[in-house]
Amino acid sequence: MTRTIQQLFDLSGKTALVTGGSRGLGLQMAHALGEAGARIMLSARKADELEQACAELQAAGIDSHWVAADCANEADIKRLASETLQRLGDVDILVNNAGAAWGAPAEDHPVAAWDKVMNLNVRGYFILSQAIGKHSMIERRCGRIINIASIAGLAGNPVGLNTIAYNTSKGAVINFTRALAAEWGQYNITVNAICPGFFPSKMTMGTLKALGEEKLAAGAPLKRLGDDEDLKGVCVLYASAAGKHITGQWLAVDGGVSVVLAG
Repeated sequence: MTRTIQQLFDLSGKTALVTGGSRGLGLQMAHALGEAGARIMLSARKADELEQACAELQAAGIDSHWVAADCANEADIKRLASETLQRLGDVDILVNNAGAAWGAPAEDHPVAAWDKVMNLNVRGYFILSQAIGKHSMIERRCGRIINIASIAGLAGNPVGLNTIAYNTSKGAVINFTRALAAEWGQYNITVNAICPGFFPSKMTMGTLKALGEEKLAAGAPLKRLGDDEDLKGVCVLYASAAGKHITGQWLAVDGGVSVVLAG
């Protein structure tokens, strides 16, 4: 029988692991998945921030847990996967969101900083996807992987915003999404990406200050920056049965900025 729209978006009985979930976009998506019925495992590096985020989710009636881990560290990533599976059982939804940025002109960009960005933004996504896929999703022939890329992965930046490692990493995330979707589609695992535009957050604070929040908002066709709701809908779409025939895709959630850049 064809399901209703409420049934298609219902995540009751599902378990979601969200990295970089203690604040910002990660916490917003954790709220969305939890509000749709999923049980949440949050991960980030700082235990105190995770405790606070978990308490916020629990206050909203969401079944939530946390594990502190550094998703730039292979051993930590494997521990995160193992502990999540031991404590909560199979993972149905993986949101790869933990990320880092670094600003410096290309000619002076430190190689160590390049490696730091790539290790977290690309290598970390691969290692965690591999662990969760191999030990939970492939055998069950089901799963949803959501990779957080960025509109920075679609083009260069305005003059004065020098984040070549970040842009490169997010372009890699988009093609990692396509490649993994093509390979794991046979297991009924969907892999999709979200490309946020400018959202006020700790990570984007420097960008907003350098370019000006009002100027950035004015450059978007919708004339505003992202808010605390704008990733919720697409996250639940990708995570739920409503998105079961969508894989290998990316969607910009940016107020139309990427349309202007493409023009």
